[in-house]
Amino acid sequence: MKKPNLKKGIEKLVKADKKKALRDFVYGKPHGERRLGDNYLPKSGLYKHREWRGVKDTMYYFNNIWLYNYGTIVGEVLKHNPILFVKGIWRYRWMGQTYLTVLHWFDRCLEGERDQVLRASAWHLNGLVKACLFQIGGMFDRDIKIGGSETLRDRTMAHDETVWGGVFYPYRDQIDNIPLQMIPYFVTCHCNSHTVLNYIDAAQSIGLPGDPCPMCQAEAGVFVQDDMPDYYRAVITSNEACDGSVGTSVIQDWMMNKPLYAMPQPMRFDDESLVENCAKEIEGAFRFIEEQMGAEFHWDELVKQLEEQNKLQRFEREKWDVAANTKYSPINAPAQALYRIFSSQYGNSYIWHETDARVKKILDKCVEQKINTFPLTRHRAIAWSCAPLYYSALGTWGYNCWGINTIINMDSLMFDMEVRTDSYENTLHDMAVYHEWAPMRRMAVGGLHHVFELWENMEKFNCDFVLMYDQLQCKGMQGCHGLFEDEFRARDINAIWIPHALPDKRTVSRREQRKIISDYMYTVMGEEPLDPSLVDFDDDNSW
Repeated sequence: MKKPNLKKGIEKLVKADKKKALRDFVYGKPHGERRLGDNYLPKSGLYKHREWRGVKDTMYYFNNIWLYNYGTIVGEVLKHNPILFVKGIWRYRWMGQTYLTVLHWFDRCLEGERDQVLRASAWHLNGLVKACLFQIGGMFDRDIKIGGSETLRDRTMAHDETVWGGVFYPYRDQIDNIPLQMIPYFVTCHCNSHTVLNYIDAAQSIGLPGDPCPMCQAEAGVFVQDDMPDYYRAVITSNEACDGSVGTSVIQDWMMNKPLYAMPQPMRFDDESLVENCAKEIEGAFRFIEEQMGAEFHWDELVKQLEEQNKLQRFEREKWDVAANTKYSPINAPAQALYRIFSSQYGNSYIWHETDARVKKILDKCVEQKINTFPLTRHRAIAWSCAPLYYSALGTWGYNCWGINTIINMDSLMFDMEVRTDSYENTLHDMAVYHEWAPMRRMAVGGLHHVFELWENMEKFNCDFVLMYDQLQCKGMQGCHGLFEDEFRARDINAIWIPHALPDKRTVSRREQRKIISDYMYTVMGEEPLDPSLVDFDDDNSW
């Protein structure tokens, strides 16, 4: 027997290791070897160092995400008043705490992404950053608390974040509208999980009970802390999705002390008499705008804005069709959900059209070249009910750790309609329906038929798995818990209940949510993680 040459064996091993190291440097490590969790600093979830994605993707990330967003931030600030921006950072807690951490939010939402998924998802998130900066600049330019222009303030209206921006379409050429809570509250939860906790505590400190929806509490707390810019002349509010919102609206109305029009959303659906009533509420909003702002109803402007919005809706359906029926969709879970919710609620904007044009090129490339964008998918999941706002990157973690690919989210589907523009009557009717389908309204508390749209959408998007978000302080969805359990058993559906409290991470932490999912995958599914380093880590102190 020939004696093995140990020296040659070692040389071959060294050469192989060098080749692999070079390949990993150029292309990045394959998924099973990345160990993304090893990048985190202990007890923080923050990175020791940036993720190396290979030369091409790392350079793309540096140029088209880091440099692009910093350039966008500087550019948007210069478009407005830089001095007021600086004042706003020092004046408002949510500004300094949240928007200076936005690039860390990108890191989490795009963790592990490569190639076309990295690009398409990043452009969606870039669009959100640009839209936020547009609104922040608009607020600060008009905010008399920090020396903003009273002239601009007098031509601006505010509205609840769940009041569709389309209500202002007939007046877009005459006045400005900026959502009230979108920037100080809604976006802040996603970027920094600590920011809104102070506002929740502030609302409870004046006697508001701790059991209503923490979203409503946080919105009221912004006013209690005097952290809302004074940038508007009048405001349009809604009852959002629950009685908790009505209660906090009373506090906000008292503290705003501005002309206010309340435009309620009906609790019932599929009833034409209620659509007629809702249409009258919208006409009342039109009259309120005209009385307060001296603006005139321009039919042509309304049609123009609605037709532009309909273009956005048609492309959204194109993206859904690719995601539902192919393996070629390049959009990850956070990018898909947040972009859709933000754009459909805010209304038509040049920012969405710019973003869609970029994403369409990437989407078409993936379809034409049949690029399997999420090759490690084990399960195609649909996420139902209201998601935890303090953990927008949960879908990214689910794919990287367990191969759970979230194809679609409930909130993404709420505004699935085009608004007719052939006559005033048809347009008003469709606008009323659109208003009825506000976030958390249609499929969360819109009646059993709409809550159970889950089943048809599971089939439509070819999903075999449900991530069932369980908002512990939502009385409406808590009442449906047992109904869903019965249906899951009857239909033999794998579903994971993920408890949370919308913006308040103290009730159920991100680590607890990951443990619930991991325990289910180990014990029920009998599966092993794709990346064991992501199964358990402490990120409680992380943004």
